Amino acid sequence: MGKTVTGRFAPTPSGRMHLGNVFAALVAWLSVRSQKGQMVLRMEDLDTQRTSEEYAQILREDLLWLGLDWDGETPPQSQRSAVYETYFEKLKALDLLYPCYCTRSQLHSVNAPHLSDGTYVYAGTCRNLTEDQRAAFDRKPSWRVKVPDRVWQFTDRVQGIYRENLITDCGDFVVRRADDVFVYQLAVTVDDGQSGVTEVVRGMDLLSSAPRQMYLQELFGFSHPDYGHVPMLVAPDGRRLSKRDKDLDLGQLRLHFTPEQVLGTLAFSAGLIPENCPISAKELVSQFVWEKLGKENICLDITQFVGV
Repeated sequence: MGKTVTGRFAPTPSGRMHLGNVFAALVAWLSVRSQKGQMVLRMEDLDTQRTSEEYAQILREDLLWLGLDWDGETPPQSQRSAVYETYFEKLKALDLLYPCYCTRSQLHSVNAPHLSDGTYVYAGTCRNLTEDQRAAFDRKPSWRVKVPDRVWQFTDRVQGIYRENLITDCGDFVVRRADDVFVYQLAVTVDDGQSGVTEVVRGMDLLSSAPRQMYLQELFGFSHPDYGHVPMLVAPDGRRLSKRDKDLDLGQLRLHFTPEQVLGTLAFSAGLIPENCPISAKELVSQFVWEKLGKENICLDITQFVGV
């Protein structure tokens, strides 16, 4: 028998889901249900200043309204600092951590290394500081993990072959901020690993984070999950949909549309069904195959919705 497929929803409870969030959740759910697997729900609330249990409950209700159920919920990230601390200490024991005193302005300065998309590549500025040099700073450091000069490659279910050398395309990356909060890369790796997640479905804006997580997975002894980075939803003017687009968040959409109308428009826009018609999540399961999804951004306008 093959392994049980385990997927996950991992929303950030900082506001209502917008259609981009819904689309990623829908594809994750369809993939798992089409394989008769298990779905885990996890609230990614590391930034406790922006997140709340009130929003977490709204997210649960919105998912259920859409028909996207789950089989279990893990503790939210805000309750797992002690667990992350254990894995942080593992990195320290491997002599892979060092304090970084670089400021945001230094990291983003014109003189710092940047990729063509504007993303900065950490140059290792603080990697080899002496104890005296470190003691000269009057601020708390963040903590970075040393990365190897090695190419990480995987085949994404949507984007195809993706490869990245962490040294040249990323550099040593932060795993703990100066305010002691653990960052997304470490937390999500530990959470997915401990939950037995076998496939990760999310927006393609997170594609470049996969090699960093694969590196940490290897260090922590976790298996690599399969990845599927779905296209982003954009407005007709090319602007990416976000939680600032109140006309396209679930709070507004639930006032005017049924779940079947929302899912039907999303599925049609993504090429999962041949025409724009209301359809339930359960009805979509038998029609789902990864090959129907394209790589390019999906243009979506509220006027595309059934019944408008």
